[in-house]
Amino acid sequence: MTTAVLLILPLLALTTSGELSPGLTQDTTRRAGSKELEIAPNDGPNQVRTVVLDAGHGGKDPGTHGRYVKEKAVNLSLILQLGRKIKNKHPNVRVIYTRSSDHFVDLIERGAIANRNRADLFISIHCNASPSSSQVYGTETYTLGLHRTQRNLDVARRENAVILQEKNYQQTYKGFDPNSPLATIMLANYQHAFMGSSINFAEKIERSFRHNADRKSNGVKQAGFIVLWKATMPSVLIETGYLTNPTEEDYLRSDEGQDEISTAIYKAFLQYKQEIEAGE
Repeated sequence: MTTAVLLILPLLALTTSGELSPGLTQDTTRRAGSKELEIAPNDGPNQVRTVVLDAGHGGKDPGTHGRYVKEKAVNLSLILQLGRKIKNKHPNVRVIYTRSSDHFVDLIERGAIANRNRADLFISIHCNASPSSSQVYGTETYTLGLHRTQRNLDVARRENAVILQEKNYQQTYKGFDPNSPLATIMLANYQHAFMGSSINFAEKIERSFRHNADRKSNGVKQAGFIVLWKATMPSVLIETGYLTNPTEEDYLRSDEGQDEISTAIYKAFLQYKQEIEAGE
């Protein structure tokens, strides 16, 4: 019990930066001489007006890799394609990227960008890895929550380990140890009001992968991800496939594969948006 208390108290004390990441691309403009963003008023309840799109990893953090491609490149390409699809069909929706080029963004800053812009939805895209087998394949979508399998915990620990590349991470995360299973469990126990909506959206994504991209879906899962922890809106982390599987790597780096994946996510977004705005 003492160990759990000592671990959870630092988590509650995490702070975020007040600056936007360099290279951020967005639809909004800055006021002259101000760091604040022009935010369009929300003209009604249950509207999806602002979406923050997060390409996992970047810059000095390549993420996982296959034979030919690094995860950070696949993530960025998919996120930019998804953003274009949303803007083409919904010009009134603000699309904000946590990164629009190959640079590093702290994990905690990604959710902070969504919070500062009062986003209605946060989507983080990643690629998966299976160190034990090159035959594992398929998609899975995560929400913040308590892992139910060792593999879910391993995915969260691998993604959270990115903080070790951040400057002053010991101070920023107040002693959080990404290699500690107990610390990750404590993080996952932090529940918020958007869990139901997050799971709803995640289910739509996995269903769309099956029906619109003919992908094997490994289902909706939960684990303790720092990138989702501070986001105060429905949030998901999508593992689009395994770069450690040669066949899946070829698919994920192909134009056809990236178009199918981004289209499937867009169709899930459209279904979620229509449902929310209809008040269902």
